[in-house]
Amino acid sequence: MNLSSSRMIQHSLPRRLLHNHSGVVSIALFFVFCCVVFSLITSNFLTGTNWLNIIRQSAPLLIVATAMTLVITTGGIDLSVGSTLALVGALSAIALNSWGLPWPVVLLGGLLLGGVVGAINGFFIAYEGIPAFIVTLATLAVVRGIALLVTQGYSIPVPADSLFTFIGRAWVVGIPMPALIGVMILVIGHIVLNHMRFGRYVTAIGANAEGARRSGINTKAVTMRVYIISGMAAALAGMIITARLGSGSSNQGEGFELQVIAAVVLGSTSLFGGFGTIIGTLLGALSIAVIQNGLILSHISPFYTQIATGTIILLAIWLNTRILNPTRSAAKG
Repeated sequence: MNLSSSRMIQHSLPRRLLHNHSGVVSIALFFVFCCVVFSLITSNFLTGTNWLNIIRQSAPLLIVATAMTLVITTGGIDLSVGSTLALVGALSAIALNSWGLPWPVVLLGGLLLGGVVGAINGFFIAYEGIPAFIVTLATLAVVRGIALLVTQGYSIPVPADSLFTFIGRAWVVGIPMPALIGVMILVIGHIVLNHMRFGRYVTAIGANAEGARRSGINTKAVTMRVYIISGMAAALAGMIITARLGSGSSNQGEGFELQVIAAVVLGSTSLFGGFGTIIGTLLGALSIAVIQNGLILSHISPFYTQIATGTIILLAIWLNTRILNPTRSAAKG
């Protein structure tokens, strides 16, 4: 190898890295832009107290978005996460307040219930061949209806002395417990997606499900497991929110699924499947949390958050299909 070819490789390496991670770079720049804008609008934005609040409140979003990254990487989607969050949160409060169950039993039971909802989704999607959008849309309605039925529309308080509130209100070495749980889930998700066989299977299914099946991957089992993970993540998020607020309600998580999807697609995970990035999802989730927090501190109506979320989804899809990955979108179309 001569000197000129060596220099060409050195110069081309940063370009290849930038091209391969252009989506993550874009969301990183967007995140910084949002931080700069809100720091100029309000002096309270960059305070340590505010950032700890942002991290604590964004933890449930980050937990579910990490699982949703796996779902969307397979080419699927899960619209039922908000309803699952509400049902598990409400039942957790009932179990603690009315049934007197120990908090460890409530935690395990909540995760199990979320897994059951995910397994139902996964069964109809993977084994019955029904589109994920239809299945999870139906589950969204059914699970939300069950949550309304068991609560009768009322908020169910959690006993103030219950150790259950630890997962939502505790601080460890100056860091909120929800944030620590969120970081743990994030790290696990990154390792699974990028360094484990299961993650390679997830990516392969999203890239070419039939090719993955012919190569020996049990695509149905992997797909079902992905939805089980999504259901359990939503359950965990629901219990964290219930523990933090001190009550469970059937109204919790309304519109939450849109925020989760926005965080994932904003983070450059392909809606067509075949590519997912947990780091991008982290930046996407934090960007949405920053927008919500910044609007409140700027005394702008929080209802604009929903407008911003929908706009983010639309722009992210457009960037994903027309700019970042035009060849793949053309091939799919």
